[in-house]
Amino acid sequence: MLVLTRRSGESIKIGSDIEVTVLEIQGDKVKIGINAPKNISVMRMELLLAARNANEEAASPDIDIETLKNPVKK
Repeated sequence: MLVLTRRSGESIKIGSDIEVTVLEIQGDKVKIGINAPKNISVMRMELLLAARNANEEAASPDIDIETLKNPVKK
């Protein structure tokens, strides 16, 4: 992992077409802006992990096949 120190208003460049800019620093929070092409997905890590966990949970249901074949009607 590359670790850099930046001040508010300073940027870093990733490849030739992604720019990350420090917009604001308040206490222990840093607001960043990411300028990237539309074909590059940019997601917060906690959202990516939540989606991955939800997909894994949906792919491995706790219900058996017989229950699916004969659902209980109310």
